[in-house]
Amino acid sequence: MDIAYEHDPASTDTVFPLRHDWTRQEVLDLFEQPFLELIFAAQSVHRQHHAANRVQLSQLLSIKTGGCAEDCAYCPQSARYREETGLKAEPLMALDAVLAEAKKAKANGASRFCMGAAWRRLKDRDLDKITAMIEGVKALGLETCVTLGMLEDHQVERLKAAGLDYYNHNIDTSEAYYGKIITTRTYADRLETLERVRAAGINVCCGGIVGLGEGRTDRAEMLLTLATMESHPRSVPINMLVRVRGTPLADGEDLDPIEFVRTIAVARILMPESVVRLSAGRETMSDEMQALCFLAGANSIFYGEKLLTTPNPDANRDLELFERLGLKAS
Repeated sequence: MDIAYEHDPASTDTVFPLRHDWTRQEVLDLFEQPFLELIFAAQSVHRQHHAANRVQLSQLLSIKTGGCAEDCAYCPQSARYREETGLKAEPLMALDAVLAEAKKAKANGASRFCMGAAWRRLKDRDLDKITAMIEGVKALGLETCVTLGMLEDHQVERLKAAGLDYYNHNIDTSEAYYGKIITTRTYADRLETLERVRAAGINVCCGGIVGLGEGRTDRAEMLLTLATMESHPRSVPINMLVRVRGTPLADGEDLDPIEFVRTIAVARILMPESVVRLSAGRETMSDEMQALCFLAGANSIFYGEKLLTTPNPDANRDLELFERLGLKAS
């Protein structure tokens, strides 16, 4: 199937309508497009909805590390793998320490500060501390994002009242493949949390991980789930699996880099107005691969030394790449 475009007779520009009715076959057909045709289409979509050379910088801080009750097969923070990974559980960070990191992030050019806690669900006993962090980071002039696991309605209301901008809760993979990666939380649990966040008026940040051993159909199904939501996630992080020694997915075949770029391009076409973020896995990506991802429509990265517990490219490397590509941080 060729990529179908709609044209405005009064304009030479291609019109890509915002849709929420994509079908499984349409998404699979996009993945099957010749690579250059797919990239051209994705870049065309990108330029209609976003500044061509702007990349939003976010920084992620683990505010509560390790000891998680979930069994996500990719995650070293699971308590189930702590003997194999050697990762020690740490308590929730103090407010002053979090704000000090947020100030550094802003000084280094980040516009959004994301805080992640290794919890299955947010507990009410921690709610006051979390809302204080959100309020403090907001006061610095940064956008705020948190990922805290599952939420109850009253907790979402408190987060909203504190000024939370984004809530991250990834679906990780397709519903069909999900049970091979996680057994302690259902796909429906994740979708329910996302609906609570959306209903409260908080921006949804939701994406997934590729390279888990899933097939192309699973990648298509994951993106289809996001693209057929009532409103697309405002932020869509696409993570390349980082294989961590001691986790069940430590060994396995790495995903073809071109397939990863295809995933970015399809995400951009399906969700034109969303910010598509290069998240985990950039440490092992070549500059050329990252450049292809930006060409395919990625317009956000996580910036800084670490993503929760895994490495991230050195900040200087990112700045040098931006300079070479003529990209501007936003």
